[in-house]
Amino acid sequence: MIDLEGRVPIIGTIRDCTLHYGLYKPHARDNARILLTQPIHREGRATRTWLLDPSEITELAERLTRETN
Repeated sequence: MIDLEGRVPIIGTIRDCTLHYGLYKPHARDNARILLTQPIHREGRATRTWLLDPSEITELAERLTRETN
């Protein structure tokens, strides 16, 4: 996970990065991205991408919360 503010990136699983994302303050969440090891297809885009944006990370965090409860 990178936060675009020059801090040291976090290297871990999607779950680890999503849990850490939950600890960020709102400003840091707006600047966070997860760099993937394999590109993924996104609907509406012609090419695959290597990054998860904050809205996608938020979705993952909410899903993780629902699944653990």
